Amino acid sequence: MMPPSSLALATPRGGRPPTARQSRIRGGKLGALGQRGFTLVEVLVALMLMAVLAGMAWQGLDGISRARTASQERVDETLGLNTVLAQWEQDLQSVYDTRGTVPALAFDGARLRLVRRQPEGLQVVVWSLRERALWRWAGPVAAQPVALQESWLLSQQLLGNEPNHLRMQGGVARWQVYFYRGNAWSNAQSSAGTGPAAPPLPGMPVLPVQNALPTGVRAVLSFEGGDGVRLQGDLTRDVLLAPQWP
Repeated sequence: MMPPSSLALATPRGGRPPTARQSRIRGGKLGALGQRGFTLVEVLVALMLMAVLAGMAWQGLDGISRARTASQERVDETLGLNTVLAQWEQDLQSVYDTRGTVPALAFDGARLRLVRRQPEGLQVVVWSLRERALWRWAGPVAAQPVALQESWLLSQQLLGNEPNHLRMQGGVARWQVYFYRGNAWSNAQSSAGTGPAAPPLPGMPVLPVQNALPTGVRAVLSFEGGDGVRLQGDLTRDVLLAPQWP
């Protein structure tokens, strides 16, 4: 038999025992009173951990983005350099021996002058190193010997602001050109393979003319970076000249 005090707590007023619904309601209230929420310290620790994880994730994404940007810039730089080298090879492979009108190929240490074939005639092209960059100038196409000699003389007085004067590649500190003659490479500024001046046309000055074109041309470009260019070291490119038909 239950003690009177326990019976009084379990039995509501009126003397009737509690129903099942009343027992569930009373149990729910007692369970809610027994639950406890997060403290302020626990909330702050959780927020700090979330902030640290978010910072680490941001650093990882930022590193991936920077690496992708640097890789894309390097690819673009390489593609640009390949385009310049392709133009260089195309000019050299189109060199035409004028048979005494003007030198077909000459290098003075800073500028490489050449005469290339075009569908309408001949054209003087100058590659030069100026302000740590390679520049290319293409003169007008000449159909007559006099016009070709005038274009050659004009190429010796370039200032850099002429039409068709383009900046091709930056970051070049030095360059050197070699000619392949007699089964050996020699400095393009040497006198090997050159001959006496050809008789000038009436009213035109005397121009030095080479006896024979070299078999190949080697260019050595020295990159030292700067000017937005990451390239470093020396780049060597050999070009085989096209045969000259009589």
